[in-house]
Amino acid sequence: MIVSLHAGSAMTAAFLASLVEAVEALTIVLAVAVVRGWRPAGLGAIAGLVVLAVIVVALGPLLDRVPLHWLQLAIGILLLLFGMRWLRKAILRAAGLIPLHDEAAAFASETAELREQARRDAQRLDWLAGLASFKAVLLEGLEVVFIVIAVSAGRGVLIPVSAAALAACLLVALIGLLVHRPLARVPENMLKFAVGVMLSAFGLFWTGEGFGVAWPGADLAILAFIALFLGTGLAAVALLSCREAAAAS
Repeated sequence: MIVSLHAGSAMTAAFLASLVEAVEALTIVLAVAVVRGWRPAGLGAIAGLVVLAVIVVALGPLLDRVPLHWLQLAIGILLLLFGMRWLRKAILRAAGLIPLHDEAAAFASETAELREQARRDAQRLDWLAGLASFKAVLLEGLEVVFIVIAVSAGRGVLIPVSAAALAACLLVALIGLLVHRPLARVPENMLKFAVGVMLSAFGLFWTGEGFGVAWPGADLAILAFIALFLGTGLAAVALLSCREAAAAS
């Protein structure tokens, strides 16, 4: 039961996080395809995937050589910082203090930038366009890999968590190829809020494990941490929204 609970929560976190990262990468790849065609967009994306695969294959075996408690501590701290960054931005966006992330606007901005570069230097644009696609896939992919490793380390659930992340990326890629437009209707801020909560919960759990803390209920403590971060996040949204409304009035 505890193992399945950890696997389920880890798979959910990996799937949602990968969904967000894949949508952001797809937006840039589609912008490149619209301006310069699918050749530079596809070649850049494929090159990014190849480099990402090489990094995973090269660094993956090194994880087995790191003592488990050091791995738990390092991953826990990084995951906590990573999750809190997502959660902070999601709270500020939900409270209306910063604008919501708009994939359609990001797509338009990326497209306009590429077209401006085309007017300045048409010969170099294919290289620049391919590089933009390459960077998007590589950087967003690295974040997915980090999340997969972080939420599955030391628990024997790497394969199902990896499968969940891969399923999210394939789903976004398939939809993107079919509709040929950014997935603007994806509730990205809501997903980032949920992922921020879950990653922060995992981060706190792993940090404690790295310091040798015996959490009550073992992996069940993750549920308590999720509730803690969720409640704190919702309370922060309500408080900031009230302050914003009071300031506006």
